[in-house]
Amino acid sequence: MHKTDFGLIGLGVMGKSISLNIADNGFDISVYNRTEAGEAHITKNFINENKSFKNIQDFTELSAFVSSIKRPRKILIMIKAGAAIDSVIEQIIPLLDNDDIIIDGGNSHYKDTVKRTNYLATKGLNFVGCGISGGEEGARKGPSIMLGGTTEVYKHIAPILEKIAAKDSNNKPCCTHIGTDGAGHFIKMVHNGIEYAEMQLLAELYALLCKSLTNEEIATLFSKWNSGSESSYLLEITIAILRKKENGSYVLDHVLDQAKSKGTGSWSSQAALELGIPNTMILSSVFARYISSFKDDRTQLSKSIKPKIASEKLDVTSLKSAYRFARLINHQQGFKLIHEASVNYNWKLNLSEITRIWTNGCIIRSQLMETCISIFKSNTDIFEDKTILNSLISEEKNTITMLQYGLSQRVALDSFSSAYNYWVSMTTENLPANLIQAQRDYFGAHTYQRKGMDKSQSFHTNWKKL
Repeated sequence: MHKTDFGLIGLGVMGKSISLNIADNGFDISVYNRTEAGEAHITKNFINENKSFKNIQDFTELSAFVSSIKRPRKILIMIKAGAAIDSVIEQIIPLLDNDDIIIDGGNSHYKDTVKRTNYLATKGLNFVGCGISGGEEGARKGPSIMLGGTTEVYKHIAPILEKIAAKDSNNKPCCTHIGTDGAGHFIKMVHNGIEYAEMQLLAELYALLCKSLTNEEIATLFSKWNSGSESSYLLEITIAILRKKENGSYVLDHVLDQAKSKGTGSWSSQAALELGIPNTMILSSVFARYISSFKDDRTQLSKSIKPKIASEKLDVTSLKSAYRFARLINHQQGFKLIHEASVNYNWKLNLSEITRIWTNGCIIRSQLMETCISIFKSNTDIFEDKTILNSLISEEKNTITMLQYGLSQRVALDSFSSAYNYWVSMTTENLPANLIQAQRDYFGAHTYQRKGMDKSQSFHTNWKKL
């Protein structure tokens, strides 16, 4: 058999879709899947289901799989993040040659990617942490691809991955070299964090609107929004979800209200805490999912509360304005975290390029993301853009109206509240942190700084002495 251009390990949902995408674009590909733990027929079934593809070679024996690929070998691992990645790496190391390239396409933690990069370098091998967004459909038709590693390695894999990636409005691939070592996986992690908050905002809107509107009426309202500046993939799928019926009733009304998470949202929050960046919206959306998991407790406690009946009409105009307001804050916080990581890890990240590859293929693609391309060409902070800043100022009043309505109806608006509180704090000259510093100095002699004096000077007061 002739040598193939690319190798892929792991024929799960994403692995299968990417394999077919690569083959569709004219590349010869080798695929491998383990045969134990009930997976013996996965590879054979995959080939039988896709007999029209003559450029896919399938393997269930690892050494034969590795030998089938042209050097320097380019092997994409598409399996669950964690110990399984390390296990596969250890299995293939003895089969590889110097300068071969291992690509981790899962949602691995960026710090694990840094460790694996350094470890494999000692073996003469290249490691790439690759963020891939778009779900099953994106993987098949064109995902957004975020690659870490060196520029030299990127040049080897770019011809294939850029070909299979989604295309932006200028027909450029939504695939780019993000930065060294863990940069690609860090950016995918924050992408997912922003996604958490975007999903939570829509869920909170739904919670408000379903008090007085039917699912179809909410979908109609969202459809109007989706034809303008607030259009997004997540809004689009939310409309479809709201309208989906089975046996004459809405499917959504039968879905249990317990949201799960896979970790990237909490990882983004942890990274924000480590880097000292207030990323309140992602954190609030993670906690909202955690709260939803306590279904039995919530059901029991709800029996003690008298249901609220809407006595006032919801202002839909203010709702749309508040939605735009909160989304701007979400993107501000997400990109602030990315910028801080760039400085801290010396990744030299290009924010405008990151937003560009997030305009198609990925889950958080939107009209707002298109706008962010130009914002980040000259700024590193969304608040630096005068148009955006003026928009936030004008939309604050409508956000307050929306929050007040939510409070009156006992609707939890975790992420909308986080967005508003962040905005108020960031636009307030004097915060009560002076009292916090005084408290810390009182019980722990931690010292404090004084207004109008050199910040290098520290002071301590004997607060007990009158």
